[in-house]
Amino acid sequence: MNTNAAPDTAEHSTRFRVQIKHAVAIGPGKADVLQGIAATGSLAETGRRLGMSYQRIWSLVDAMNKDFIEPLVTKQRGGAAGGGARLTATGEQVLALYRAIEEDARIAAARRLPELVALIRPGAGPREQT
Repeated sequence: MNTNAAPDTAEHSTRFRVQIKHAVAIGPGKADVLQGIAATGSLAETGRRLGMSYQRIWSLVDAMNKDFIEPLVTKQRGGAAGGGARLTATGEQVLALYRAIEEDARIAAARRLPELVALIRPGAGPREQT
């Protein structure tokens, strides 16, 4: 039996964030929020789909709108026509760029990740604190 066998590749993944001045400008969660808004046109529905509260979704959108040179999402209050949200042209551009960078990073990491994983002790992971 090979005790140095690498963990199953399904057990590891990479996540990519763009961090500026200790704040995450955009990462997987915020990208998922943008993608959800693009798909649904709704902050509330995006929250339901991602398992987040409306307040959490709005907080992430507000942070992104403040972090970028232009708002990424515009919001329309409810009324006779109903409310909604949509990505601005800048929001669409940021989402597309992030997804492309994320894919580039995934491909680059896949080339070296097996070497790193092979150096991890079998069974390594979260442990109870004693």
